[in-house]
Amino acid sequence: MSATPSTLGVNTPNRLDAQALFATLAGLCGSFVAIGLARFAYTPLIPALIQAHWFTSSQAVTLGAANFAGYLLGALLGRPIAHRLGNRHALRALMAMVTLAFFACAFPLSVSWFFGWRLVSGVAGGAIMVLVATSILPHVPAVRRGFVSGMIFLGLGLGIAASGTVIPWFLHYGLRVTWMGLGAIALLLTAISWLGWPRADAPVASIAPASASGHHGHAQPTAALRVLYGQYAANALGLVPAMVLLVDYVARGLGQGAAHGAHIWVLYGIAAIAGPILCGQVADRIGFRLTWRFALLMQAVGVALLALSSNAMAIVAATLILGAFTPGVVPLALGRIHELIPHDHLEQRAAWSRATTAFALFQALGGYGYSYLFSHTHENYALIFTCGAVALMLAFLVDLFASKRRT
Repeated sequence: MSATPSTLGVNTPNRLDAQALFATLAGLCGSFVAIGLARFAYTPLIPALIQAHWFTSSQAVTLGAANFAGYLLGALLGRPIAHRLGNRHALRALMAMVTLAFFACAFPLSVSWFFGWRLVSGVAGGAIMVLVATSILPHVPAVRRGFVSGMIFLGLGLGIAASGTVIPWFLHYGLRVTWMGLGAIALLLTAISWLGWPRADAPVASIAPASASGHHGHAQPTAALRVLYGQYAANALGLVPAMVLLVDYVARGLGQGAAHGAHIWVLYGIAAIAGPILCGQVADRIGFRLTWRFALLMQAVGVALLALSSNAMAIVAATLILGAFTPGVVPLALGRIHELIPHDHLEQRAAWSRATTAFALFQALGGYGYSYLFSHTHENYALIFTCGAVALMLAFLVDLFASKRRT
């Protein structure tokens, strides 16, 4: 009887076999649908939702925050769901939930109906973000995990770019067709990924170091990890204004129209495609700690540009910066965790779950807080962007201070 390998690519430790490549494709599809489309496709739709009188401006922003609240729930529920169903069945079910939510949003029966389905898409997105990389990477040869991680999170950028490209075309046929079209894309990618998810959870060989250490994913976080969780949370506060308001700011705030807003979102998406790859290459050269610090500073600069200037070049520069780092900070944060916990795969997964939960919590708080400020300050875009820039600058300063203390 021949032995069946428990790890993808085990026969060629420096190369990815067909199973590993298929799993990587499934991960890319997962981040594409659950984050790239489910979260970011809503941003270029906000002006159209308001102009078509589906919702008021304050309702549209609040409904955008519903996805953030769901993301928090999903980050908390991801590991329990996977424990009950197994990673493969959990990821399949979550992808199906996102797809169903797109089709349901084509029928704005009420604000609560729409809110509920945006919440569902957020729950699925948060759970997928917790599970997608940690379900695939243990099955991949160690020397190829950096490449696979970048390809998985590349789906975020591809989803953002796709939403900016197809939504203006869909909108020519109406909002209902737009939501149905997004659902069709999600259905296609769910079908492509269906058989690609690894059949088993993390193989024994990949978790042996964790078992030997005795941590089993329950070790107390170090001071450096706690700092990282706080910075990742602040990063969420800094990114939410652009996630929700960038297109609306260009379209209505600057009076340039929905078409120009969509073009800005396409630019944001193009930068998002390059972001994870560039961040990974820079981190390979100078380390994740310095790359993470640089990312915080550049994001603060990008959001500050939106707050301080309406100049076209400043907005383009801010769009490129924020587009690149919105998905780029995800592999940076994950890589920083691997630097701080180099040999314990179970604790790496637990730490990534905590970091994602911190991000999701402050993303939700920021979404609702900014929604309140937006509706109670006569749609003051500059104030919202300023709050985001301050949060990112504080995270950067904390990183400098913590590094000096360690030195």
